[in-house]
Amino acid sequence: MEYVLLLPGQGAQKVGMGKDLSDAFPAARAVFQAVDDAVGASISTLAFEGPSDELTRTLNAQPALLAHSAAVWAVVQSAIGPQVRAAAGHSLGEFSAYHVAGAIDVAAAARIVRRRGTLMYEQGVTRPGAMAAILGVLTSSIDEMCAQATAERGLVVPANYNSDEQVVISGEVAGVERAMDLAKAAGAKRCLPLPVSGAFHSPLMEPAMAGLRDALRAEAWSDPRVPVVANVNATPVTSASVACDLLVQQLTAPVQWTRVSRLLVEQYPDATFVEIGSGAVLIGLLRRLAPSVKTLSCGTVAEVETLLRLAGDLARR
Repeated sequence: MEYVLLLPGQGAQKVGMGKDLSDAFPAARAVFQAVDDAVGASISTLAFEGPSDELTRTLNAQPALLAHSAAVWAVVQSAIGPQVRAAAGHSLGEFSAYHVAGAIDVAAAARIVRRRGTLMYEQGVTRPGAMAAILGVLTSSIDEMCAQATAERGLVVPANYNSDEQVVISGEVAGVERAMDLAKAAGAKRCLPLPVSGAFHSPLMEPAMAGLRDALRAEAWSDPRVPVVANVNATPVTSASVACDLLVQQLTAPVQWTRVSRLLVEQYPDATFVEIGSGAVLIGLLRRLAPSVKTLSCGTVAEVETLLRLAGDLARR
């Protein structure tokens, strides 16, 4: 059996994430401890106990989600690792993807994403922005609507192409509000403002790029053992230097998740797609794109045991 790994991004966090894994598996517990030590804060306590408003803060949510994904991977790696053919992660999840692909250890990845979250938050304070999810089939192009809203009110761009019926926009508050109005007029089912601290994946994040580049260069990287399909251009990456360049670009570029998903389904049509970490948002999007694809979510003890049984390896617990 072949596997493709999907790694969730910010927004998937929830209080209690990873606690049962930490209680049940020493390897998972060691990962959470390694992340705590790396960032000098009890990310595990926030993940396990909250409070929710602290866990949701960008600088905490990012290492917490990474830790959860890495903890799952620590438990299942020996069972499915040789059969993994590719990986991809949504936004923050792309860093987790490089970890599961063997390009960077969990402590180094945690330091990077903690810094990334801090930089993104600080830039959001310096230059406030907004994000909104546009749901439904539109009679006009979201790119055209963003261009019109930018000309009329303020900068706004597509930030996440999540599916054919779900795009997230990002930018200055007035621009986002105008683009939402245009989307509603073009037939959007819903336009939902998102509870974020900045205009992520937009040009408003540009001042954070230098700090992220420095954080990436400060850590040891290896070429990934399996291709990681990049958010920026939906291209498989097998080089550490290319990975770091694209991760910096990702701060201001849209997440091309629809293209990423299509590429993976086309290249690995018979694989089982496993979402490693919190929630099942990515496999939900994948099922809408390719209803016949085999999928599993893997973030709890019960889900891990299901995957291990599938791999014939429950005895490794």
